[in-house]
Amino acid sequence: MGRSLAVSRAGLVQYECAVQWQEALIERRCAGGVDCLLLLEHEAVYTLGRGADPRFVGAGAGGAIPVVRAGRGGQVTYHGPGQLVGYPILDLREHRQDVHWYVRQLEQALIDALARFGIDAGRVVGRPGVWVGGRRKIASIGVGIRRWITWHGFALNVCPDISGFDAITPCGIAGVEMTSVAREGGPGEVAEVTEVVLAAFAARFGYDVIGALDPVFEPMELTA
Repeated sequence: MGRSLAVSRAGLVQYECAVQWQEALIERRCAGGVDCLLLLEHEAVYTLGRGADPRFVGAGAGGAIPVVRAGRGGQVTYHGPGQLVGYPILDLREHRQDVHWYVRQLEQALIDALARFGIDAGRVVGRPGVWVGGRRKIASIGVGIRRWITWHGFALNVCPDISGFDAITPCGIAGVEMTSVAREGGPGEVAEVTEVVLAAFAARFGYDVIGALDPVFEPMELTA
């Protein structure tokens, strides 16, 4: 019997709603449910990792975009429309109980997907995420692990407009240059990129049965 993955292509989801959704799916996975992957976009929001320094929010503090403390690792980042966010709810006991391995797998899945668009992406030592040319960051990784169940995940910039990063110090790295799939010559539509990322994710983690997430586990309200 193949390894199964339940997927939801949820569209635009308010950040706090997505957190509650993941919480419910973690409990479902602990009770014997299958691994899940949520693929969605967020309304504009800045999120800070558990130990992130709020000074990195910079000019974004007190502005129109809300700032939320998240249950993931990492520093501050921006989410907004035109960015593909992926939240895997996986039981690492059925993969490999190694958080560093898991983060590298997420990075590699995105690297593999970007290669399909002719974008030569890779890693930078000591700086999690996915980079182009060793200096332009195209995707951020920030994960959480609870009882070996993963949550939070990755954010891949897709559309040309990434101005939401301008007010902050992304990932706490001074002078970092952010980029996107469209800016690197790929498509600028999240829907097109989603299917390629899903295929690369499934291949990297060994899923051969891909199904839709049971609607009972869809959030009651996708946007504020």
